[in-house]
Amino acid sequence: MFGTLKTLIAGANARAEENVRDHYSIELIDQKIREAAASLKAAKYSLASLIQRERAESRQAETLEGKISDLMARAKEAMDGDRADLATQAAQAIAEMENELTLRRSTIQRLETRILQLRQSVETANRRIIDLKQGAIAARAAKKEQHIQKRLNAHVSKDTSFEEAEELIARVLQKDAPFEQGQILKEIDAGLDKSDLADRMADQGFGPKSKSTANDVLARIKSMH
Repeated sequence: MFGTLKTLIAGANARAEENVRDHYSIELIDQKIREAAASLKAAKYSLASLIQRERAESRQAETLEGKISDLMARAKEAMDGDRADLATQAAQAIAEMENELTLRRSTIQRLETRILQLRQSVETANRRIIDLKQGAIAARAAKKEQHIQKRLNAHVSKDTSFEEAEELIARVLQKDAPFEQGQILKEIDAGLDKSDLADRMADQGFGPKSKSTANDVLARIKSMH
């Protein structure tokens, strides 16, 4: 029993969460885009910092290469001038600078690799944010359309004017004509009280008619010629 209740509660919570997400979908999309943009901005700062370090290391390496080249020339001159002591000191300094240059070149290589990876990540993230923004525009338009359609459906479903008008039209069309119905009722009453018997016998040629008809008038007109 407890397990069933727990499952039902979990299901209700999940549905409630889905309803909230659907209701605030546009706000959630905008928030996620802002978070992605913030992450992209941080990544750009990191990339800029790495590029700055790589350039500084490259300048230091170029400076060392220049010093090494200069000391090599001076050491050669010292050797040629029988100043082995100076040449030895120069050689010691050159060895230290060459070791430092090796470390700096290794650092530069690592930085270049990291810069390449981070630059690709930044470009990918930037493209995805552009796609997200375009998707958000489409989602916002679709949400607005859904809202309008929902309001229209709610209004039409609540408005009974259409149904009432249709029912009234149907009743009017199906209702018998009152004038014709009145004439028929008179004919029925005349038949019941035998008041039309004389007219019916007159129509058969037995006795004069009680009422003048259009045919009678036409007959008199013809007899006038």
